[in-house]
Formats: sequence, C-alpha cells, structure tokens
Amino acid sequence: MIVVVVLTSILTRFLPFSAFFRNVDTLVHELSHALVTLGLSGRVNVIHLYSNQGGVTLSTYSSNWMAIPISLAGYIGSALFAVLLFYLYAKRKERAGLITVMILAIVAAALFVRNGYGVIWCIGFAVLSGLVAFMAPSLLQRCYYMLIAFICLVESVISPFVILFLSVTRPGSAGDAANLAQATHVPAVIWCLVFVAAALWSAKISTSLLFKRGFGSGEPKPAR
Repeated sequence: MIVVVVLTSILTRFLPFSAFFRNVDTLVHELSHALVTLGLSGRVNVIHLYSNQGGVTLSTYSSNWMAIPISLAGYIGSALFAVLLFYLYAKRKERAGLITVMILAIVAAALFVRNGYGVIWCIGFAVLSGLVAFMAPSLLQRCYYMLIAFICLVESVISPFVILFLSVTRPGSAGDAANLAQATHVPAVIWCLVFVAAALWSAKISTSLLFKRGFGSGEPKPAR
C-alpha cells in the first residue's frame, strides 16, 4: 500500500494537467460535507472550488453538535470514494465510475458551486468525463479512469497528513480538524489522527481491490 501511494503521488505530479484532476478529490470532499448537512436537515449555502485544489463549503444548521458529523464527512467521504472507484475497477465497471463522477460534477455545478472557477471546472470535467465514458475506446477509457482513481487515492491520503502537520504547527489553520476541536474541545491533532487512520484503512482496501483485478485489459477469458 505504501509503495503504491508513494509511487503514484510522485508519478501523478509529472503528468500534464494533473492539477486539474486533483480537484476531483476536492469536489468529493466538499460534496460529502454538503450531503451530511442535507441529511441533518441543514442548508448548503454555497461551495467554492479553487485552482489550488482548495475548497470550502458554507452551510447553515440548527444545532452546534451537527458540526461534528459535518466536519468529519469531508476527509472520510473522500477516502471512501477512493475505495468505491477501485471497487468499480475490480468489477470492471469503469464506465459506471465515470458516469458517477460526471453526475457529481453536474449536480455540484447546478446546485451548490457558485464561484467562477468552480463552475467552469465542474462543467469542463463533466463534459470530458462524459465524452470518455461514451465515446472513447476501451483502453483510453480505462487509462482515464485509473488516472482519476489513483489521484483520488493519493489525495485522500496526503491531505490528512497535511492538516496533521498544520494541527501541530498552526492548530487554528487545520481546517475541519480545527472546526472539530472548537465543537468538541478535543485537540485538532487527535481529529487529524482519526482522518489519517481512516485514509490509511481506505487505502489498504483500495490497493487490495487494485491487485485483485490486476492490470489486465479485457474481460476475463472463458475457461477451455
């Protein structure tokens, strides 16, 4: 697992336009906040996505305790989404995965994202993913899908370590962990360790699903 994550994190940084695709993890992170907010009968005011792979979700909810599940949802949701992508890969359902990320981008642009870059990115990503899902040859479709899956895996692991560092050096800047610390009076570093544990557990499952199928191209051949 460690080797896969480290090698992928290095390789994806050298790919052209990889920064564009790293916003997929940001989108899932912010939509996870939004989904839990709506599940608690709160209101999602706006989501902003930025070109530096940052994002923010502004929401309104009735009780202070709701800040806990809402703040937990971001990093845990993105980690579980990486598992979903590799599960679909193991089941040879890359098109279903591409349709899923396309729909997420469309829903986000239509309902929540309101800053200029965020809207343009969502529309561009949805169009590109739709074209690949329905028009690209199988090899290109699979390569595009694996690019997204690996980037989501890497970002879901790296991001918790980044805020873990911030929780030690600048606790007030530790994002969701800082919000949890304010709501629970439990130090931000403890919440960061929870995020790191969830990310590593999800990465372990994702890599096991990856090697379960391997890197074969087509459908399994029938036995003779």
